Amino acid sequence: MARFNIAPTKSNLLALKQQLAFAEEGYDLLEQKRQILVFELMSRLGRIQAVERRVAETFRRAFAVLREAVLDIGVEAVDRAALGVRRDHGLKLAEQHLMGMKIPRVTMLNAPVSVQFGVSGTSANTDLAMRRFVEALPLLAELAELENAVLRLARELRKTQRRCNALSRIFIPAYRETSAYIAGTLEERERESLTIQKMIRNRLAESLSEEKFQQWHLLDMDPADIHHQNFHAPNQRP
Repeated sequence: MARFNIAPTKSNLLALKQQLAFAEEGYDLLEQKRQILVFELMSRLGRIQAVERRVAETFRRAFAVLREAVLDIGVEAVDRAALGVRRDHGLKLAEQHLMGMKIPRVTMLNAPVSVQFGVSGTSANTDLAMRRFVEALPLLAELAELENAVLRLARELRKTQRRCNALSRIFIPAYRETSAYIAGTLEERERESLTIQKMIRNRLAESLSEEKFQQWHLLDMDPADIHHQNFHAPNQRP
């Protein structure tokens, strides 16, 4: 397993432990964010399916009525009637903040449906077809909002997942491995230091014991024997 190339010192060990705690806390927060993003993404995907079914049904009914209008007055008359429609449509955009993201909210500003066609040259199906298509506009705005939100949520989810993977598979294991290596190295150094200190104490104790033994041995000897040893001792130069 990979580890960082840093010196095995106590200060580096403390810094690594702090960074490891920070990385683990960051991973927990990112994991919570990932779960929230997954929940929001799945809920919007379910809403998209429901809105798509409503849009499909609305257009199915609108085109069915439009075909009836074509059969009533012909294609050219329907085209002329459509060109004469004057309606004001608008979109109101707002922002919704979610986990640091900006998700747009789309609201359709639709004027009330009024009479657009004269009595002659059109049929009741022409007015009904116009109403059916107007009913589809708010659904299209809602669908656009949901699809845009899903794209942004999916993009943010991929980024969050990559960060979670980087922390859980690379950085956190590296911090742990490096911390364990430095802790083991420091313990080995401490054991070596204790062994050396023990050896030094033992040697000092042995040397002190020999000196005391010699002193005690001289105190127990007869003065004549001490004089005899000094007399026969080899001459030493001053």
